[in-house]
Amino acid sequence: SSLSNKFVEDPHTVVKAGDIVKVKVLEVDLQRKRIALTMRLDEQPGETNARRGGGNERPQNNRPAAKPRGREAQPAGNSAMMDALAAAMGKKR
Repeated sequence: SSLSNKFVEDPHTVVKAGDIVKVKVLEVDLQRKRIALTMRLDEQPGETNARRGGGNERPQNNRPAAKPRGREAQPAGNSAMMDALAAAMGKKR
């Protein structure tokens, strides 16, 4: 664990929301916009993967970022549903 020198089953036993703690920056990944931090101030940046056994990181892919899911923008033109709704509401487009 990067929170303690021993196994931490629940992070809430070590820190709580709003706690002010001292940390050391282990790694900055600009591509994924992540910063690896540790509360073990005696740890060296190169030690992290050796202690964890490595291989825990997600494989990197070079695919472009996925488009956000949700409603796609509808064209401003007429649609059958829009016309039916306008007629039902008694409004003219």
